[in-house]
Amino acid sequence: MSRSHIDVSVLASQACPVSEVLDHVSGKWSIGILVAAAQGPVRFTELERSIRGISRRMLTLNLRKLERDGLLVRTVHPVVPPKVEYRLTDMAQELHASLLGLTDWARRHGSAVAAAQAAYDREHDG
Repeated sequence: MSRSHIDVSVLASQACPVSEVLDHVSGKWSIGILVAAAQGPVRFTELERSIRGISRRMLTLNLRKLERDGLLVRTVHPVVPPKVEYRLTDMAQELHASLLGLTDWARRHGSAVAAAQAAYDREHDG
Protein backbone atom coordinates (compact mmCIF):
# COMPACT_ATOMS: atom_id res chain seq x y z
CA MET A 1 0.00 0.00 0.00
CA SER A 2 1.39 3.40 -0.93
CA ARG A 3 1.76 6.21 1.55
CA SER A 4 -0.99 8.12 -0.24
CA HIS A 5 -3.59 5.51 0.71
CA ILE A 6 -4.82 5.47 4.28
CA ASP A 7 -6.66 2.48 5.68
CA VAL A 8 -9.66 4.24 7.18
CA SER A 9 -10.80 1.13 9.06
CA VAL A 10 -7.50 1.09 10.98
CA LEU A 11 -7.82 4.78 11.84
CA ALA A 12 -11.43 4.29 12.92
CA SER A 13 -10.54 1.38 15.20
CA GLN A 14 -7.75 3.45 16.78
CA ALA A 15 -9.97 6.51 17.20
CA CYS A 16 -12.94 4.61 18.66
CA PRO A 17 -11.55 4.26 22.21
CA VAL A 18 -10.50 7.91 22.17
CA SER A 19 -13.95 9.01 21.06
CA GLU A 20 -15.60 6.87 23.70
CA VAL A 21 -13.47 8.31 26.49
CA LEU A 22 -14.01 11.86 25.26
CA ASP A 23 -17.76 11.27 25.18
CA HIS A 24 -17.63 10.31 28.84
CA VAL A 25 -15.48 13.16 30.12
CA SER A 26 -16.51 15.99 27.84
CA GLY A 27 -20.05 16.28 29.12
CA LYS A 28 -21.26 19.57 30.44
CA TRP A 29 -20.65 18.63 34.08
CA SER A 30 -17.92 15.97 34.04
CA ILE A 31 -14.99 18.32 33.60
CA GLY A 32 -16.24 20.60 36.39
CA ILE A 33 -16.55 17.62 38.72
CA LEU A 34 -13.07 16.39 37.87
CA VAL A 35 -11.57 19.83 38.41
CA ALA A 36 -13.43 20.30 41.70
CA ALA A 37 -12.31 16.91 43.00
CA ALA A 38 -8.69 17.35 41.91
CA GLN A 39 -7.52 19.00 45.12
CA GLY A 40 -8.38 16.03 47.29
CA PRO A 41 -11.40 14.34 48.79
CA VAL A 42 -14.52 16.44 48.35
CA ARG A 43 -18.00 16.00 49.75
CA PHE A 44 -21.19 15.98 47.70
CA THR A 45 -22.36 19.32 49.09
CA GLU A 46 -18.98 20.92 48.33
CA LEU A 47 -19.27 19.72 44.73
CA GLU A 48 -22.83 20.99 44.53
CA ARG A 49 -21.76 24.45 45.75
CA SER A 50 -18.68 24.66 43.53
CA ILE A 51 -20.38 23.70 40.24
CA ARG A 52 -22.79 26.48 39.35
CA GLY A 53 -26.10 25.45 37.85
CA ILE A 54 -25.88 21.70 38.45
CA SER A 55 -28.91 20.04 40.02
CA ARG A 56 -28.58 17.42 42.74
CA ARG A 57 -29.91 14.77 40.37
CA MET A 58 -27.47 15.68 37.59
CA LEU A 59 -24.58 15.75 40.05
CA THR A 60 -25.56 12.30 41.34
CA LEU A 61 -25.83 10.87 37.82
CA ASN A 62 -22.46 12.29 36.78
CA LEU A 63 -20.74 11.12 39.95
CA ARG A 64 -22.03 7.60 39.35
CA LYS A 65 -20.89 7.71 35.73
CA LEU A 66 -17.40 8.92 36.65
CA GLU A 67 -17.17 6.32 39.40
CA ARG A 68 -18.25 3.61 36.94
CA ASP A 69 -15.61 4.82 34.47
CA GLY A 70 -12.92 4.42 37.14
CA LEU A 71 -12.27 8.14 37.45
CA LEU A 72 -13.71 8.72 40.92
CA VAL A 73 -13.60 6.76 44.15
CA ARG A 74 -16.59 7.13 46.46
CA THR A 75 -15.88 6.59 50.16
CA VAL A 76 -18.69 6.31 52.72
CA HIS A 77 -17.56 6.99 56.29
CA PRO A 78 -19.61 5.16 58.92
CA VAL A 79 -20.75 8.18 60.91
CA VAL A 80 -24.11 9.80 61.61
CA PRO A 81 -25.06 11.58 59.48
CA PRO A 82 -23.26 9.62 56.72
CA LYS A 83 -20.20 11.32 55.32
CA VAL A 84 -19.50 10.59 51.66
CA GLU A 85 -16.36 11.81 49.90
CA TYR A 86 -15.18 11.60 46.33
CA ARG A 87 -11.60 11.66 45.13
CA LEU A 88 -9.92 11.26 41.78
CA THR A 89 -8.25 7.98 40.91
CA ASP A 90 -4.66 8.00 39.66
CA MET A 91 -6.04 7.66 36.14
CA ALA A 92 -8.24 10.72 36.67
CA GLN A 93 -5.31 12.70 38.12
CA GLU A 94 -3.49 12.05 34.86
CA LEU A 95 -6.57 13.12 32.90
CA HIS A 96 -6.79 16.27 35.02
CA ALA A 97 -3.23 17.18 34.04
CA SER A 98 -4.19 16.74 30.39
CA LEU A 99 -7.29 18.91 30.89
CA LEU A 100 -5.09 21.63 32.35
CA GLY A 101 -2.91 21.43 29.22
CA LEU A 102 -5.98 21.71 27.01
CA THR A 103 -7.24 24.66 29.05
CA ASP A 104 -3.87 26.35 28.68
CA TRP A 105 -3.95 25.73 24.92
CA ALA A 106 -7.46 27.22 24.70
CA ARG A 107 -6.36 30.34 26.59
CA ARG A 108 -3.32 30.81 24.34
CA HIS A 109 -5.13 30.19 21.05
CA GLY A 110 -8.75 31.16 21.70
CA SER A 111 -8.44 34.59 20.10
CA ALA A 112 -6.66 33.13 17.06
CA VAL A 113 -9.46 30.59 16.59
CA ALA A 114 -12.07 33.34 16.90
CA ALA A 115 -10.19 35.48 14.35
CA ALA A 116 -9.95 32.53 11.94
CA GLN A 117 -13.68 31.88 12.30
CA ALA A 118 -14.50 35.54 11.63
CA ALA A 119 -12.24 35.59 8.55
CA TYR A 120 -13.81 32.37 7.26
CA ASP A 121 -17.32 33.70 7.82
CA ARG A 122 -16.50 36.96 5.99
CA GLU A 123 -15.08 35.03 3.04
CA HIS A 124 -17.89 32.50 2.80
CA ASP A 125 -20.91 34.63 3.68
CA GLY A 126 -20.25 37.45 1.36
